[in-house]
Amino acid sequence: QVQLVESGGGLVQAGGSLRLSCAASGSIFSINGMGWYRQAPGKQRELVAIATRGGTTTYADSVKGRFSISRDTAKNTVYLQMNSLKPEDTAVYYCYTRANTWTSDARDYWGQGTQVTVSS
Repeated sequence: QVQLVESGGGLVQAGGSLRLSCAASGSIFSINGMGWYRQAPGKQRELVAIATRGGTTTYADSVKGRFSISRDTAKNTVYLQMNSLKPEDTAVYYCYTRANTWTSDARDYWGQGTQVTVSS
């Protein structure tokens, strides 16, 4: 199994910055994509940003130019630098990975979520 532990959420004023971190651990054989989703109250979970093993990154249109995703493949860690935060960025942010373990084929794993609240 793979465990994802997130950190870095909190309360920030509009225009401020936060940095989320997520570390993967467990019986990992290989990690494919790692990234972040978010879910606001009453809305569906949506992709924020994702980075493939090869380094390709994808962002939601709503965060392009403000958020930046990076990975430390040696540490199985992914980061999300969030700048120029807006109240509409308020949500629970979930770390995501697709990984193979030594005993199972590739499957999706999720973190427990970290709250990001942006006040106006």
